[in-house]
Amino acid sequence: MDDLIKAIHTTPIIDNHAHPLLTPTAQSKYPLLSITTEAHGDAMRATTSSLSHIRAVNQLSYVLGCPPTWEDVVKAIDIEKAKPHHVWQRRCLEGIETILVDDGLDGGDEVYDYSWHDKLVRSECKRIVRIEKLAEEIIDALLKQPDIEPEDVFGALRDAFEIAIQTAIDDPEVVGFKSVICYRTGLDILPLVSSSAVRDSFVDYIAGLQDAGVTEFKRVDGMPLNSYLVNKAAQLISLSPKHKKPLQFHTGLGDNDITLTRSSPSHLQGFIRRYPTVPIVLLHASYPWTKEAGYLASVYENVYADIGEVFPFVSREGQEKVVREILELCPTEKILWSTDGHWFPETYLLAVVQVREALEVVLTDYVQSETLTVAQAVRAIEDIFFKTSNDLYNLHIPFKPLVNSTIPLPVRSATRSDEDALTSFLNEYTSTKFLRLQYLDYTSTPRVRIIPVKKALSLLDNSPHLSIGITKASLGLLQNDTVIPGAGAIGEYRLQADLSSLRPGPYEGYAFVQGEFHESDGSIADLCPRSLLRRAIVEAKSQNLEFLVGFEIEIVFMSRSEDGALQTLSNSGGHAWSSSRALHGNKMLDMLHQIYDSLAVSGIYLEQWHPEAALGQYEFVLPPLPPLQAADALLHAREIVNTVVAGYSMRATLYPKPFSDMAGTASHIHISISSPDGDKKEVYEPFYAGILKHLQAIIAFTYSSPSSYDRMADSCWAGGRWVAWGTQNRETALRKIEDSHFEIKVVDGLANVYFALAAIIAAGTQGVDDKLDLILGDCLKDPAQLSDDEKKALGVKDMLPKDLESALQALGEDEELIKMMGKDLVVRYIKVKKAEIDLLNGMRAPDRKHWIMERY
Repeated sequence: MDDLIKAIHTTPIIDNHAHPLLTPTAQSKYPLLSITTEAHGDAMRATTSSLSHIRAVNQLSYVLGCPPTWEDVVKAIDIEKAKPHHVWQRRCLEGIETILVDDGLDGGDEVYDYSWHDKLVRSECKRIVRIEKLAEEIIDALLKQPDIEPEDVFGALRDAFEIAIQTAIDDPEVVGFKSVICYRTGLDILPLVSSSAVRDSFVDYIAGLQDAGVTEFKRVDGMPLNSYLVNKAAQLISLSPKHKKPLQFHTGLGDNDITLTRSSPSHLQGFIRRYPTVPIVLLHASYPWTKEAGYLASVYENVYADIGEVFPFVSREGQEKVVREILELCPTEKILWSTDGHWFPETYLLAVVQVREALEVVLTDYVQSETLTVAQAVRAIEDIFFKTSNDLYNLHIPFKPLVNSTIPLPVRSATRSDEDALTSFLNEYTSTKFLRLQYLDYTSTPRVRIIPVKKALSLLDNSPHLSIGITKASLGLLQNDTVIPGAGAIGEYRLQADLSSLRPGPYEGYAFVQGEFHESDGSIADLCPRSLLRRAIVEAKSQNLEFLVGFEIEIVFMSRSEDGALQTLSNSGGHAWSSSRALHGNKMLDMLHQIYDSLAVSGIYLEQWHPEAALGQYEFVLPPLPPLQAADALLHAREIVNTVVAGYSMRATLYPKPFSDMAGTASHIHISISSPDGDKKEVYEPFYAGILKHLQAIIAFTYSSPSSYDRMADSCWAGGRWVAWGTQNRETALRKIEDSHFEIKVVDGLANVYFALAAIIAAGTQGVDDKLDLILGDCLKDPAQLSDDEKKALGVKDMLPKDLESALQALGEDEELIKMMGKDLVVRYIKVKKAEIDLLNGMRAPDRKHWIMERY
């Protein structure tokens, strides 16, 4: 199934029908509220209560990092639009290969030229010529000629129209035609109309305009003439000896200028039969006549069904229904897709995000029910998004999957209310009885409240968000539940579930969901670890920085003696790094298979796993995700691993150095700057520089336990003890892999991942904002093996803190990082860690090690 999910999110889209974006000076003339509705004027006021609008607000607020209200979204969009180099427009069009632009909707002075849009997509954009607009421009020019007779207007129109259509047929920049006759007279197009019949009614019409002093012609709107123009265009296309360019028809969904009963594509059946060699595209899913479109595309060789515009104008359930209805009859190689994006870039963004969501729901369901194989579903995606349009419009664009997935959104809570999200989840995972509302405290202890599903639903009956009360002492506890000074049990937070993190597991009947701390008035608590990472992501976005993050879970499996004591994994004598010996034995293989399957059920698809160097040590490589989702997935994955392993009477531990003479256990972080231009040196080198500048303080978050420093050593692939970076150098704290893709080596599984990742992103973002120079050189040797002269040449002079006390001191002295993280949060963190040090210092070394291993 992971191959299908990957295809859905990495297949580039040929947008076979859209409209130009507004120029900055024209944007104020049109309401942004129109991005999810065909309503106009007073009817638009009610849009804010529609499902499509509410969903759009939630999705846009997630992308923009702002509160989920329309007012906040509008403000955030204004901020994005003010940024240079069309960064926001590019972001909104991510994942689109090219656009086939119908530029006949708007005045030329209010929108960008079709070719301007080339800078926003990977391949050059092409034109779709709107035939009614062509005729209207000809008539308008003729009416401006003094003393022209009505009869002459028609003759000149007929000749000029044929020339214009033929010119467009011969123009390589034009790849198709479009008719909006649906808006004018309906789709029941008259059969071939004689010139004389058209001339008589047209001449009377023009004469009336001239008598009224009209010199500007706006709209072709009469049954004989509209039918004549469409038939004439089809005749000329059919006579073309070259590739026959498609003729698109608006069908179904439109504004109140349309007569809905005459917008069904079934009215086109006679026209389709008359021109069997003319490719005909039925636009906009023909909504609500989708089944009719599917029928016509399935029985006529020259008919194709486009399923655009319903994204984002129709509700999520409606969109999924459209996909299912078109697939009832229509072959996937006859289906194509478009955004129908217009005026505002947000229309493109919402359309792309929502169609990928709908296809993921529908096609994974078909695969699970064995209606389709994964390979067949992948082909369907490639047909709908790319291949059908590429062939139909003769574009000759090479198929190149996207390097990274397009704009990621949580499928559930970012698009629906909490109640809808939970209900939908329960409909999919019907065995779920309990929710594990989780948070990670300042000691990196995963803490949890179990809420029966029945209770969760009743809470949502009375509140828009799922939350419970929890003592403010919860962010000042040590591992043994001791409350540190200054963090008493007075006061209460609301622990609020973020249902975008909802996943099944770690055991049958349970589901995970991560929580964030809020004050009683609903505001985010300053001390909340997860919210800190969210804030760092938002700040990075303001610098046009976005990321993909991948974690490596290194973990050691240990056996238990009869008295419950931990001991080296049995039957592990031949264990070695990547050794097949460590994969022998049915029990081990069964356990590893169960781990993989349990993770997959939870939507976490491992990229690989293998034995690591220490006895019983294994590494599981998680897929790249946006930072917050990646951190959540890491915690979910660890819980699943621990739960599965416990079922085999073993213990899985993240302890940094289980064996003094063997490799330690880390939690390496891979990060890529996935935003446009992220792979340019002028972007990623200042980001590296920011991290390295603050690395000594960041260590307090990444090596957050006294035992973490047992792993800190030179010359053992652990990132070493120096502030340094190097290309493909596993002995440096920051390993550059390629361009903006780098790995942080100096982090282990005892770190609070939200704190660690927030510190790294915040420091790097500040480096970009300050345009820091990367003064440290590319270290291509083990820093510990450098001579003094080599260190000087590379600028390698600072060592990492030798213990947690030193790291906390460095953190306390780094005023810039304190400002980035929040002073109150850093003060609380240092207090908790100093109290933890005192707690652990009161234990004998063997007892301390065992105590930590039982907890992590």
